[in-house]
Amino acid sequence: MRKPFLLAALLAFIAPAFAAGTLPGISMTQQLDELGHPLSGGKLSFIQAGTTSTPQNCYQDTALTLAYPNPLTLDAAGRVPQVFCADGTIKIRLTDKNGNQKLVQDNLLIVGPSGAGGGGGTVDPTTIFQTGAFMQFYGSGTLTGWVRCNGRTIGSASSGATERANADTQALFQYLWGADANLTVSGGRGASSNADWAANKQLTLPDCRGRVVASLDDMGNSAAGRLTNSFFASPTTLGAAGGGQSQTLVTANLPPYTPAGTNGPVSVTSTSGDVPVNNGSSTTGGGGFSFGITTGVGRFLSSTGTGPTFTGTPQGGTSNAFSVLQPTILATTFIKL
Repeated sequence: MRKPFLLAALLAFIAPAFAAGTLPGISMTQQLDELGHPLSGGKLSFIQAGTTSTPQNCYQDTALTLAYPNPLTLDAAGRVPQVFCADGTIKIRLTDKNGNQKLVQDNLLIVGPSGAGGGGGTVDPTTIFQTGAFMQFYGSGTLTGWVRCNGRTIGSASSGATERANADTQALFQYLWGADANLTVSGGRGASSNADWAANKQLTLPDCRGRVVASLDDMGNSAAGRLTNSFFASPTTLGAAGGGQSQTLVTANLPPYTPAGTNGPVSVTSTSGDVPVNNGSSTTGGGGFSFGITTGVGRFLSSTGTGPTFTGTPQGGTSNAFSVLQPTILATTFIKL
């Protein structure tokens, strides 16, 4: 009869011993299947509360810097290691090694301050920025918890990815795989993001090099028409790119016009003289003609003239390209893991 009391007292005693930002009943436990067998190789997924499958990081340390793979693989005895998460709530999903769901629980409370001890501590970046968020950072190197949007690749530690090959890229890998079907996956897209991740494939990151990030022309609303197909290839497609830093004018870019002007006066020179004329006839060429002018002196008038001319003056330049670039400052664009 004293066992419930002793159990309650024991739980009250050990509760404060839970590390800051942990999951009571999950962290440091052994998970069993419905037959009581250890859930060897089971998968524990950490998910943002209230969502279907949006990943949220959990960590190996109280500083929240060493992220676990997501999902986390249980050991041969079905044990879950010590887990630290951000303040607030979280959703978990537990499956066996074959992906068969064993447990799903939403809105689990994270116990204790996530920074651990003292007067405050670190805040998990996933509670501020969700996986896939863009950020401008005034630097040119790498940044913990983020990767650069440089058109290189991410993947597992065995993938050979060029920007980051590490287990902590899984959440972003799977998010981008589903969000943008135009992003290249090495070897082609498989059946699912999980399948491609498990196959150690590489996924190409969005390429923001030398580009300014703008908003989709619709974003869940009707298209605003501020970007159109006339000048931008696909203004309502995620990841579409367009524009350039310079432009060269051609004739079609000029406004329509009709040249107008005034011609100068015509200059005429006249000469005159006498020529003797005799009455006569001709049969040249098989025909004949005659003229009846008495012998005497005829008069003639000869005129020469210069018609109107117009000589234009060369205009314009050499068709050099000109800048269409707005005032710009450069930094590095990152995307959240």
